[in-house]
Amino acid sequence: MTTSVTVTPIRVASLLVGEDERLPVFVHLIDHPDGRILVDTGLTALHPAFADMDPQLVPLTDHADVDLDSITAIVNTHLHFDHCGGNHLFPGRPIYVQRAELEDARTQEDYTIREWVDAPGVEYTPVDGELELLPGVRLVPAPGHTRGSQIVVVETGERPIVIAGDTAVWFGELDAPTTEGQRLIRSLDPQQVWLAHATEPWPA
Repeated sequence: MTTSVTVTPIRVASLLVGEDERLPVFVHLIDHPDGRILVDTGLTALHPAFADMDPQLVPLTDHADVDLDSITAIVNTHLHFDHCGGNHLFPGRPIYVQRAELEDARTQEDYTIREWVDAPGVEYTPVDGELELLPGVRLVPAPGHTRGSQIVVVETGERPIVIAGDTAVWFGELDAPTTEGQRLIRSLDPQQVWLAHATEPWPA
């Protein structure tokens, strides 16, 4: 795969965890010669379900340097609220998610915010297992955080770059992996792993 593929993190929110710690929320934009893929869509609105997390939003629509119309496909690593809240910004464009994840988001109580999952105009392309989305860009199931979590593996010609969503929430979970998804990431021997809630890629 050519090294002309780039991954750009975009900070779209922060959430309060614990008494005084704020967790950043990032989505990731893959620029590929054959298209632009957005991995997760973050948050665009407040909701009573997570008001106690004191969300501070910088939604994708506020990023003047991000041309939403140029994005050709969206990937949801999973469908928790802080990963799918901007799906409605892309009506009619394919949103790739593991079928098991979509089923759980639509049927399990207290899993996510369902009206965000199935917002008007949102069109999912359910995936069963691995899928090559563009040459050198693969979706790979990575269970652990949720049953239907997936990662995006970007081949670079050497060691791959991985966009992990919440397969690991902090670096320690990759330093000492315990879930199937975390062990999968380590088995790929990646040069970089981008997490949804970390400013820099692992390994730091």
